[in-house]
Amino acid sequence: MKHVPFNVMASAMRASAPAGVLGNPRADAGNVAQMLADVKASVAGLRDDVMKKAEAAVKQAEKGEALSAELKAQIDEIMPKFNEASQAQAKLEGQLEALEARTLDVEQLAASGGRGGQAVPSAGAELGESDDLKAYIEGGLSGSLTFKPQAAITTADTSGAAWSERETQPVNMPRRRLLIRSLLDVVPVGSNSREYLKQTTRTDNTGMVAEGGTAAASDYGWTKADAVVRKISHVVHLSDEALADIASLQATVDGELRYGLDLKEETQILAGDGTGQNLSGLITEATAFSAAAGLPDTNRLERLRLAMLQVVLNDYAADAMVLNPTDWAAIELTKDADGRFIIGNADSPAGPSLWRLPVVESNSMTAGSWLVGAMFMAATLYDRQENEILISSEHGTNFVDGMKTMKGSKRVALAVKRAASLVTGDFTFV
Repeated sequence: MKHVPFNVMASAMRASAPAGVLGNPRADAGNVAQMLADVKASVAGLRDDVMKKAEAAVKQAEKGEALSAELKAQIDEIMPKFNEASQAQAKLEGQLEALEARTLDVEQLAASGGRGGQAVPSAGAELGESDDLKAYIEGGLSGSLTFKPQAAITTADTSGAAWSERETQPVNMPRRRLLIRSLLDVVPVGSNSREYLKQTTRTDNTGMVAEGGTAAASDYGWTKADAVVRKISHVVHLSDEALADIASLQATVDGELRYGLDLKEETQILAGDGTGQNLSGLITEATAFSAAAGLPDTNRLERLRLAMLQVVLNDYAADAMVLNPTDWAAIELTKDADGRFIIGNADSPAGPSLWRLPVVESNSMTAGSWLVGAMFMAATLYDRQENEILISSEHGTNFVDGMKTMKGSKRVALAVKRAASLVTGDFTFV
């Protein structure tokens, strides 16, 4: 138990000026900069007010004078603001943590500070917010104030640590760069299937015709094709306590659910086998590699160039190739007889490319396999429903068990319309 003289108490009041005042913190990420500006303005105004009143109280105490009624009224007005400021600051911190967590839905988690949450308050801050202090002031500052810090000291564990702070940004597992979707033509749709016509016949009898002669008939045929929307979904179960104890947990799990959906979408686009509810992916629909006669096919470089040739001979122009990172590394590390790299250039700032085509490195591609083609022209991805995250207690026995279920879903259809513009194969050489 500590007896705090008034001059120490006033100093504590100055030290415990709140860090921000807001009513209802806004959750819109676009307003974060404005929110921070509002906080700074609130901090400056409230800190000045608190310090002026505290210094005036110290001067009166040093002179042995009783606290004036006017100053006492002003202090009474300030004290509720301390509590309001503390609550508003906690809300703001939670909002900012949630916003930071949501930015992980687009890219790999950026390595940033991420350290936030409720800091362990100082004894001065706790004193400034205590009901005992308010009662002491209202009582005319007579006698002494007995104050016992509560939140400033945490329970020590068996390792002997005296303080414990929680970093509110979890250390998440790595996330794969998802690039395959960006290679395709993506079109939003409002139905559960998309019909299109696919040409199956072209008998071209175009010829030179003499004046008065009869032109030969050409024959063309199309067939109706249907791209059926498929659903990608998964759920996670969380206790009410877990959601309440960690402010950023819901946003973090939200990001994980979205990543899982996008990852499954990529693997389905690339290699879905078309059975059951699976998409029929680019590799499944692609034309098998067949080396042109009379040309060398003895290494990775030659094979990929021959694949490009196969696409061109089918009257298409390849726009990208997809390789596993290990295979691309092997290509870049290929050396000539003098030990010089043929492709790789450690100093080059340019993105990966081979035979004038951009190379897409993807762990979604099986090592030893590859895909070359006119990706954008070859296939269309139809977006029926983009990532949707729902949270509910109305699942099974969730309500009585104190659990919540978070569900992530998306719905897409894939139409590989020009299979001949895609060529796939492996790096197995006889």
